[in-house]
Amino acid sequence: MTDGERRIAAAFERARGEGRAALMPYVMGCFPDDATARAVAAAYVAAGADLVEVGVPFSDPLADGPVIHAAATRALAGGATFERSLDVCAALGDGVPAVIMCYANMVQVMGPGGFAERLSEAGAAGAIVPDLPLEEAGETREALGERGLAFVPLVAPTTPDERRRRICASAGGFVYVVSLVGVTGERDRLPGGLADSVGAVRNDADVPVAVGFGIGTPDQAAAVGRIADGVIVASRLVREVGDAANRADAIRAVESFLRDARAAMHR
Repeated sequence: MTDGERRIAAAFERARGEGRAALMPYVMGCFPDDATARAVAAAYVAAGADLVEVGVPFSDPLADGPVIHAAATRALAGGATFERSLDVCAALGDGVPAVIMCYANMVQVMGPGGFAERLSEAGAAGAIVPDLPLEEAGETREALGERGLAFVPLVAPTTPDERRRRICASAGGFVYVVSLVGVTGERDRLPGGLADSVGAVRNDADVPVAVGFGIGTPDQAAAVGRIADGVIVASRLVREVGDAANRADAIRAVESFLRDARAAMHR
């Protein structure tokens, strides 16, 4: 087990010890500006986040819906870079692991070794690369592992059984279960069959299972927390930050949501 995997495992274990799933909010680096992104990340910690997913703005985010896509566009227009996005990790401190979410183009530009080195220097615990398929992920997974970082794979509702088993066997840190077919974004209700999808991954994986996509209310977070080890909330929080009149309002909004979500998950 790498150092990043140990940090991630400890976060899930602490949440489990409190009788709930781990809460993993998403923050977009450099959105709407560098200082606000860092302040939002620090607010997540203050509100009780167990881990934080740090998104790197990208011009063609294939897995992301309109809210996160718009945030990425705005961040890029403001001069966002990969390096500055990683500065968010410092706002989290040592106790809350950061898992970087970025697209394969960035890995290819830097090379797997350079990519892993930058994440290591920034203090990240691992990486999610949603458009890097299992068959092409070996070099990146090895480069991350050599620097003590976890490579977190994704499993979709459409993933065939045999492929799911191979993905789970390769997982580091946790397995990210995509709750629905489609892109990120808030939904009125959780998809049917989610419990079966999570159960199948649990049977195949030796690491925790976290669910993301479509979780936008405290009650939805609580429902997912009853069947999974971790709950990932993204678009709702990005929307709150984007809609806020100023930084202080953004901080109040995300802290309020996360505290409500944690309370619901405890119940």
